[in-house]
Amino acid sequence: MARLNTAKIPAGVFNRKVIAWALYDWANSAFALSVMAVLFPLFLGLYWSAGDTGGVVTQRLAWVTAAASAVVFVLAPVFGSIADAGGYRKRFLFVLALLGAAATAGLGLAPQSALHLALFLYLLASVGYYCSTVFYDSLLIEVVEPRYYNLVSSFGFAVGYLGGAALLALHVWMLSMPASFGFPDTNAVIKFAFVTVGAWWAIFMLPLLFFIPEGAQRSGARGNVIRDAYRELLHTLRNIGQYRNIVLFLTAYCLYIAAVFTVIFMAVNYGQRLGFEQKDLVMALMVTNFVGFPATILYGLFGHRYGSKLGLLVALAVYIAVSAWAVFMDAVWQFYVMAIIIGCVQGGVQSLSRSWYAALIPAQNSGEFFGFYNMLTKFAHVCGPALVGVAARISDSPKIVLLVLLPLLILGGLLLVRVPNESAV
Repeated sequence: MARLNTAKIPAGVFNRKVIAWALYDWANSAFALSVMAVLFPLFLGLYWSAGDTGGVVTQRLAWVTAAASAVVFVLAPVFGSIADAGGYRKRFLFVLALLGAAATAGLGLAPQSALHLALFLYLLASVGYYCSTVFYDSLLIEVVEPRYYNLVSSFGFAVGYLGGAALLALHVWMLSMPASFGFPDTNAVIKFAFVTVGAWWAIFMLPLLFFIPEGAQRSGARGNVIRDAYRELLHTLRNIGQYRNIVLFLTAYCLYIAAVFTVIFMAVNYGQRLGFEQKDLVMALMVTNFVGFPATILYGLFGHRYGSKLGLLVALAVYIAVSAWAVFMDAVWQFYVMAIIIGCVQGGVQSLSRSWYAALIPAQNSGEFFGFYNMLTKFAHVCGPALVGVAARISDSPKIVLLVLLPLLILGGLLLVRVPNESAV
């Protein structure tokens, strides 16, 4: 096995391109944290689904999340191939991010009686968020050398955690004293928060558009790009067997990321059903992200020094232990402890997975392969919430959610052991 690169990190690694690239994580993480993890699950239960049982709300949240992921599952590889063929990654990112930002702001205008409109807007915003990450992820190879993928990928997630937590902190402040900010009640604050997230997302994506190079257009890109994109996808699927390590990695990744995703975006709903107060749920998620900022940077350094494999296995072990422990949760202080622990490893799982994959794939087909990566990510995101939706129909106990996720984490970790570290590729 090749020796891991442990050289000192030159100051020039974190240049204008890297910072501009990371600022898109700052931009869209406000949606991931404030809307997906906190505001929408809260408002869905308290406002658009007022009077419905907790099990019904859980099913709605699970199925709309799965539906958004299913749309992205179909579109992600196509977008990736189109971007590679035409050299239009930044243009696609701009359009999709703008769609997501506009739909997010629209949630702030949806009246209480418009449950289905709210679900549709959330679905659109989620599709914009996830599809734009296909192009964002593929631009990693344009901003830094392969040996620094772990560092820069982790830096992006860390900046995202900080940005998302900063905006959520403002929302929490407003929720604690709505009258001081000119709002009649907390419902008005949450509606305003949806609008601010949309604006935040749109504004902070601009540096990426101006300072990141697009990369070379693939020669010979002609004809019907959509048809060609599907052909390329079929070609990738037919030839995937020659990339044994990629196949093994993606199989493990699909399993564990399904569980990780579901833990992140069902946490508030889980706490609601245990009877915890709104302010505690919001505060705990904010703590997760503030902890996630330094923890993700440290994970990047750990991955740079010891490799992605060890970092991911440690993080998955933590997820398994915390999920098993949370089955017995009955006090709000336990929810805070869980939030802190998850904050320590959440960014590490996502960032090291992305950088490890970037090291495995052929660089000239980054858009296509990241499209495939995001397609499988969204397939996993369909499976996780769908399992929760089925479990919620079988049992009204919120703790069954964790019981269906534990096997995914365990099997994913066992398969990951068999994947050689990036230094051996």
